[in-house]
Parts: sequence; structure tokens; C-alpha cells
Amino acid sequence: MRPPLFVADRATMAAGRFTLDGPEGRHATTVRRLARGQLVDITDGSGLLAHCVVVAARPGELDLEVESREDEPPPACRLVVVQAIIKGDRGELAVELMTEVGVDVIVPWAAERSVAIWRPDREEKALNRWRSTAREAAKQSRRSRFPEIRSSVSTAGLPALLASASPVLLLDPAAAPVLTEVPLPAEGDVALIVGPEGGVSPAETKVLTSAGAVSARLGPTVLRGSTAGAVGAALVLSRCGRWS
Repeated sequence: MRPPLFVADRATMAAGRFTLDGPEGRHATTVRRLARGQLVDITDGSGLLAHCVVVAARPGELDLEVESREDEPPPACRLVVVQAIIKGDRGELAVELMTEVGVDVIVPWAAERSVAIWRPDREEKALNRWRSTAREAAKQSRRSRFPEIRSSVSTAGLPALLASASPVLLLDPAAAPVLTEVPLPAEGDVALIVGPEGGVSPAETKVLTSAGAVSARLGPTVLRGSTAGAVGAALVLSRCGRWS
């Protein structure tokens, strides 16, 4: 069994011995009940991973000694998913699944047919839920490089946001090309756009395809907005060599 994974800032992890405290320390001591001599992995969420041993345990705190470190470089092929805002807790489910699969950047999209609407006074709260979900999913899936959850974007803002990505793939169950047939690069940003419950509107499709997006379908079935991103991401990442 692999050691549990916790999060600390990079400056703290630079020391040969340091204390894990705060929410992470409380979880380690009260929930996981870690004790002296047990192994623990610590990450800063930006690629640094420290393999540690517990040298002392107190309520809410662990004293850790670093045995070794490794620093994961950024991936050559980075995946950005534009996820339409969807109702209820399905948005958090989408974030959780995409994080576990390995998505690098997740951008909430206020699509025309999104049932859920993030009002300006509540957007920060909604974003914090997505970010908290991503953090916990990253820890569960043992990622040392956590996904970036960006602020929401409108359809008008998508072309500029995705200008550096190639290709930009718009998931469309009615499209002729299959996602697995679209050529992908070995490096650079690849973007995947996932629509809401009611699908991407014709006006949005026109904006996105005019900006260079390529419509593609996942396969013979229509997936929910909460699962399509994860399935599409798995296909893209496997073809980019990230799942090899």
C-alpha cells in the first residue's frame, strides 16, 4: 500500500524536517491516526513530492523527516477543458472525474443553455467548491501537480482564452469526426469544450468553429455533461502519451 498524500507549501517542504499542521495535520492525526515510524508523502500541488517518515505525532501535528524528493516537470502536452456550468452537484462531479483522469486546466463556461447560473455575488463560492473538489480529488488520485481551476468565462471570451491551444475540440454528439480520429500534437496545449445539459447552441457553435474549433464526437452514445469531459480527457491524454 502506498503512503497517504498530504499538501504543504513548497517553502515548508524545503527543510529536511518540518511540521505538518493546520487542516492537513488534523486530518493526518485524527482521521488517519498516523504515528511515529509511518511513511507519508507530501506535495505542494505544483509538482514537488517529498517522501517522508513520521518522527513525532501530536494532536493536529506531525513532525516529518524527508527521506527523498522528486519534482515532476510540467507535461509536454497540456489538456485544458472548458466545462459548461451544470446544475446541482454535477459540476463538482465533473471536476472530480477530470482531476482523477489528469486534466491540467479546468475553465467553467457560462454557456447559453446552462441551467445553472453563477451570479456575480456567488461566483467565488462556486469556484471555491470546484477548487476544493479538485484538491481532494488530486490527493485521492495521488497527483503531485494539481489542476488549475480558472474563473468562469463567457462564450465571447472563449476565442481569446483558447487562442494558444491547437487543436480546440468541441464535443458534439452529431459531429461526423470521432475524437479518436482527430490528429493530436505531442506537445503544446490541447483544448476540449464540453457543453451543458441542453447542448451547445448554434450561435455558440458558430463562434467557436469560426475561431478554429473542430467538432468531434466521443462515440456512439451521448454522455452527460458531468462525465463527457472525463471520458474525452482520457482519450486525449492516452493519445498524447500521458497514459502510456
